[in-house]
Amino acid sequence: MIKVKQLAHVCIFADDLEATRSFYRDVLGMDTQFNFLRDGKIFGFYLNCGSRSHIEVFQKDGASYSDLNQINHFCLEVEDIDAAIAHVRSKGVDITSKKHACDDTYQAWVRGPNDVMIELFEYTEKSAQFVGGDRIADW
Repeated sequence: MIKVKQLAHVCIFADDLEATRSFYRDVLGMDTQFNFLRDGKIFGFYLNCGSRSHIEVFQKDGASYSDLNQINHFCLEVEDIDAAIAHVRSKGVDITSKKHACDDTYQAWVRGPNDVMIELFEYTEKSAQFVGGDRIADW
């Protein structure tokens, strides 16, 4: 039997690698773990999300995203949701206001430069991820 420990990575395609790297570094504070090289050129990279979790990014000219894609969004846990929202806004990037979700987490939503939806969230002591219990979706 397989026991999943945590999200290892999410892979996204980028039309502009450096704009993507800049967004995740400057807006979300994520460092590049390593680059993928082919013929001496960078064609992708891994971004460090903390612990052993990463976002894998590959160059794909003309990449675009829609509601029909298989990956709807990915979620990043943050230490302080209010500070995270303020930081994203300070970079001139639109982000939703903080919402208390039905799973007893706080969340906010931002779109990356490739139109991928990113959920930022902060756990609480009552978060379903820790205490269990079914929750009624409020969306």
